[in-house]
Amino acid sequence: MIWLGIETANAPLSIALVQDGKILAEIVQHLKITHSAGAMPAIEELCAKVSIQPTAIDAIAVSEGPGAYTGVRIGVTLAKTLAWTMQKPLVGVSSLQVLAANGRLFNGIVCPLFDARRRHVYAALYRGQTSEMLLEDGHYSIESLFEQVKKYKESVLFIGEDVAFYKEQIEQALGKQAIFAPFTLRLPRASELVALAMEKELPDISATHSFVPKYRRIAEAEANWLKEQKESK
Repeated sequence: MIWLGIETANAPLSIALVQDGKILAEIVQHLKITHSAGAMPAIEELCAKVSIQPTAIDAIAVSEGPGAYTGVRIGVTLAKTLAWTMQKPLVGVSSLQVLAANGRLFNGIVCPLFDARRRHVYAALYRGQTSEMLLEDGHYSIESLFEQVKKYKESVLFIGEDVAFYKEQIEQALGKQAIFAPFTLRLPRASELVALAMEKELPDISATHSFVPKYRRIAEAEANWLKEQKESK
């Protein structure tokens, strides 16, 4: 069975082709190229490199959020279009869980983190060696995240490119409890996305139409509009 993995939830881009648990080819990059311009060419490049036609793909896995609104939308739209056009099942996986998978061998707790601006982050807590979710995906203030982490008297691995924005605050709040992933583990991998998708039951193809991103908070423009509507009443 051949899987296509599409990870565009944030600035990094990763695309992978996986067949029967073996990585055929994978792209992981962090370049100043918009996903709308880079994702589809990357898929075409990988298919050409391994000499398969897109129609040979059996299932598609996509990072469903949270993350950057534009990145999540592009990935989900691309995945839905391909899945419906080729009539293949589509499986969504949390973008935070995909990133946390890079720390699956860590003997402790893994905290994947994306910056959400204004001292807020998208984050979750997973147990490293079992992937058990300890804190669900959410939009948290950095202070409230620290309070959640302090409940556990064990090491926590912070992972992700955006951790650098909060490193000093993390060190001050958590001290030696905090460990930081090396740069080699900070980018999400589409192969890990596929591995997580493979653990799920394949949905019916008809479910593709109702597939939606999981943003974990409403967009700022929508929040402002709702505020204006409330104030006008």
